Amino acid sequence: MSVDDTGSGAGAEGRVDPDAPDPGDDPLALRLEQLILGAERRYTPFQAARSAGVSMELASRFWRAMGFADIGQAKALTEADVLALRRLAGLVEAGLLSEAMAVQVARSTGQTTARLAEWQIDSFLEGLTEPPEPGMTRTEVTYPIIELLLPELEEFLVYVWRRQLAASAGRVVQNVDDAEMVDRRLAVAFADLVGFTRLTRRMEEEELGELVEAFETTAADLVAARGGRLIKTLGDEVLYVADDAATAADIALRLVETLSHDETMPELRVGMAFGTVTTRMGDVFGTTVNLASRLTSIAPRDAVLVDSAFAEELVRTGVAPASEAEAAEAAATAEKEGETPPDYRFALQPMWQRSVRGLGMVEPWLLARRGETG
Repeated sequence: MSVDDTGSGAGAEGRVDPDAPDPGDDPLALRLEQLILGAERRYTPFQAARSAGVSMELASRFWRAMGFADIGQAKALTEADVLALRRLAGLVEAGLLSEAMAVQVARSTGQTTARLAEWQIDSFLEGLTEPPEPGMTRTEVTYPIIELLLPELEEFLVYVWRRQLAASAGRVVQNVDDAEMVDRRLAVAFADLVGFTRLTRRMEEEELGELVEAFETTAADLVAARGGRLIKTLGDEVLYVADDAATAADIALRLVETLSHDETMPELRVGMAFGTVTTRMGDVFGTTVNLASRLTSIAPRDAVLVDSAFAEELVRTGVAPASEAEAAEAAATAEKEGETPPDYRFALQPMWQRSVRGLGMVEPWLLARRGETG
């Protein structure tokens, strides 16, 4: 829900948006809303803003940032809406957040939870609320199911959020340079299913949905298990980052290896770059991200391309030789001196320089595990 900016005075209180849904149209929807929110509708937007002690303009900014539609001055808000406004405004008044930052908090939280809520209703609750007996309607089953699930899902949501917050805070405080808290050097990777557009024309919607879900699940599990962070999924593509190039390289090769053994999956291509990345609201931006995306578009099927900075980082950290000749020389030297030869995990093969749209000439390298290059 959001407010209409025209409702900034008491005279607007009596106006009702003609497009706003009438809660009396669907009694079950209203009962579900009261169950989930834990309160009845009591306030118009103007009344809620006044009770929270904030201006209508600020209330409107907060609600719209959270992703709620304008409702004019319909009486549709609860005590929880007032408390949320009061808390955000209180953080600003106390100097803990600027007004712009408070709006960002509202927006990032709204966007993240909106996607989660849509998924839970579309995929989770729809399956659970299939009428168990002939003659029963879905609506007769929905209310008791939500009543049982709501407290458990709420507790789980808070648990996961705290765990993620702890992990993110830990990564930030480990940075030596304060500037790296916003602009950091990361390995960025895009993994893209080849020929996905053609598949959409041949497959039924349900089959396509299952394929996308399987791809996203596989990618998310591998990225998390190997120490990367999944930034977002785009159906046929995933974007992830890692603090070091070796971790990102291992994830990319494991993704290719895993999907190549699954006959139901299209081929995969991965592009990666290493460099400064700007992070905002859980997303990543900058030239490094753009370069990784461009490399994905030119990568061979079932292969991984990296930029020169990524290749240099693998060489610098000792997990890949600059060339096979260097690897052979290092092995010969180690054997002569009775030492253990370097244990290189990855191999790099230089490719032809090429022009990449918007980024000029780049020098891509083909990444593989040691012993896989020919």
